[in-house]
Amino acid sequence: MTDTPDSPQGANGADTAGGTRAGSAPSRRSLIGWGGAGLALGAAAAGGAVAMTRAGNDVDPVGADTGAAVPFHGPHQAGIATAVQDRLHFAAFDVKTDDRAEFVQLLKDWTQAAARMTAGHTVGEGAYGGLAEAPPDDTGEALGLKPSRLTLTIGFGPSLFAKFGLADRRPEALVDLPPFPGDNLDKARSDGDLCIQACADDPQVAVHAIRNLARIGFGKVAIRWSQLGFGKTSSTTPDAQTPRNLMGFKDGTRNIAGTETARLDKFVWADKKDNDAGAAWMTGGSYLVARRIRMNIETWDRTSLQEQEDVFGRDKGEGAPVGKAKEHDKPFLKAMKPDAHVRLAHPDSNGGITILRRGYSFTDGTDGLGRLEAGLFFLAYMRDVRHGFIPLQRKLSASDALNEYIQHVSSAVFAVPPGVRDKDDWWGRTLFSKEA
Repeated sequence: MTDTPDSPQGANGADTAGGTRAGSAPSRRSLIGWGGAGLALGAAAAGGAVAMTRAGNDVDPVGADTGAAVPFHGPHQAGIATAVQDRLHFAAFDVKTDDRAEFVQLLKDWTQAAARMTAGHTVGEGAYGGLAEAPPDDTGEALGLKPSRLTLTIGFGPSLFAKFGLADRRPEALVDLPPFPGDNLDKARSDGDLCIQACADDPQVAVHAIRNLARIGFGKVAIRWSQLGFGKTSSTTPDAQTPRNLMGFKDGTRNIAGTETARLDKFVWADKKDNDAGAAWMTGGSYLVARRIRMNIETWDRTSLQEQEDVFGRDKGEGAPVGKAKEHDKPFLKAMKPDAHVRLAHPDSNGGITILRRGYSFTDGTDGLGRLEAGLFFLAYMRDVRHGFIPLQRKLSASDALNEYIQHVSSAVFAVPPGVRDKDDWWGRTLFSKEA
């Protein structure tokens, strides 16, 4: 959680309800969403003009395009610098085949299916009309739904490079994350040979995408763990209102925008000039850190407003840094408490470290003790994990006041290859193809 694009501690909340076109009535599904998120947003919208004056209009203008399709082909994978959608289904997979050719064919099949689904089409021959004796190519639950800005992004975990003779192609930047103070990681919900990130403005569209890719991969890969998310916790859209996290604070004020090509080149996209012989295939790609961060909601909700604001270093209403009037006013870090989250996470406190965040809030029922199982599913992209997440998290985990209210409970890191350039290209070609 952070005032900056950098903090892995943070947890931001929703701007818009998913699956709703501007100027139209929301669907029942978009209102219900996951964990009642849409209902909460509806209640917030009814707060009246006084609240709007105090907190600003939290509606992201990108919401007007929620039914649109995001181009699948390009030099970078969609779902990184793309305007952040409102819903997430993230899945990590273990590879079950040891046949390289079979796995490469799966990547090609996945690419073809992903291109169709992101354009709003069914997989293969569709969900009906084929042979009655055979299962259909598509599971069918997204029939009639718009593309909803669906993006599908693939990443390769460190463990994949122990397979298929890829050891010498593992990038130096794809390091195993070290243990951090306060971590309580569930190994069953961490790591993975590869991942798929599905983001959309309709939860059913995102779930449909992961379900169909898992179905295509049956016998060759298996889902290791997955996470649903609602309410984007950061924005990559210039001038959009900063989302709020489940603690009620705006966070990620200075996140990298998708239009800031110079910052993306400097902090997000891997480059052949990075002097890593094993990572030439990563040019145009990025590195992803995924962390599930549990919030101690009940403790936070009993904390005084003054202490909450001291913990973040921001005003809860406007989101302004301590001593300032507006959210985007330049913060005076020394006016904040030494352990304030914004002060510790700010690039000026970390030698300029900057990462691109696009995480989501989550609620997964209760923990069996009457407490909400809720928090932030932190997703951040960067040019090099060694110079991005690791030094930043070491600092935050050591002294951030927010640590009293959160705990990191799962973790994974992935190398996200460059984009699929045209209809003849496929996910992972630069890694697996000798010609590439």
